[in-house]
Amino acid sequence: MTTGSRRDYDEFSMFEENAAEAGLPWSGPPTVRREPVEVAPGRRLSALVWGSAAPELVLLHGGGQNAHTWDTVSLALGRPLVAIDLPGHGHSDWPGDDRVLDPASMADDVAVAVEALAPSAAAVVGMSLGGITAIALATRHPALVRRLVLVDITPGVDREKSSDIAAFLSGPETFASFDEILERTIRFNPTRSESSLRRGVLHNAVERPDGTWTWRHQLGRPAGGGGLHVVPTGFGSLWDDLGRVGVPTLLVRGERSPVVDDADESEFRRRRPADPVVLVDGAGHSIQGDRPLELARIIEEFVPGP
Repeated sequence: MTTGSRRDYDEFSMFEENAAEAGLPWSGPPTVRREPVEVAPGRRLSALVWGSAAPELVLLHGGGQNAHTWDTVSLALGRPLVAIDLPGHGHSDWPGDDRVLDPASMADDVAVAVEALAPSAAAVVGMSLGGITAIALATRHPALVRRLVLVDITPGVDREKSSDIAAFLSGPETFASFDEILERTIRFNPTRSESSLRRGVLHNAVERPDGTWTWRHQLGRPAGGGGLHVVPTGFGSLWDDLGRVGVPTLLVRGERSPVVDDADESEFRRRRPADPVVLVDGAGHSIQGDRPLELARIIEEFVPGP
């Protein structure tokens, strides 16, 4: 199994590998920079800003992920956009002393980053926890959301539907080697290639001075043990919020995902009868990883460029 080291890691060095694996043409490195935004005194969110023009899209990742989960989708879109590390994820700071992340507080933080980096974006795309955050963003800060794309998430998510995700996130806090953390990731993502998962781990984990590895979302978290925590109840109340969202909204489902079921789709259609639902064949929960080109095409059709 391939080994890894932080010494040879450059977060902007793997885009060509992303493109090659997806079969995308390669004409040279894209213009991408990392941009921090202070959302409260001494606390920042970090984002990847793609392109030099005004961003047209805002991308929000799922729990335990980071902005690089969108790399292949971003390459396929070829549009200026911003991919934000949610609070407590990637290069973003934890929100104060509370280890529990709730959609309202995350949406308020994201709103500050969007206002600073992409105030005129045509759409917000949110996957899983990022989608729950995007619903809260659309209701709490409606001027920042002109179209909404929910990637394999509805307020109908519960403990049972997300049990595989919870099992992965509740694993060990440290790993003896890169091979060990990669092996666990492969075990929980059987449909993904090892090369794509290796890139994901390099983006989402950190090698400690003693040679052990830990996830980025374990760094800087308040003391007290335990891993990543999201408020486990109360998402159901977001159905009413979703029904009140005043902009076109698209739901994208993964055919093989347990997180959004037929009952969730029916409830979405009841609440938003004029809005579309798209089912992606062969995709699990992380559609951006399983079928990135198809997801890019779906986003492009729903949010055409200027």
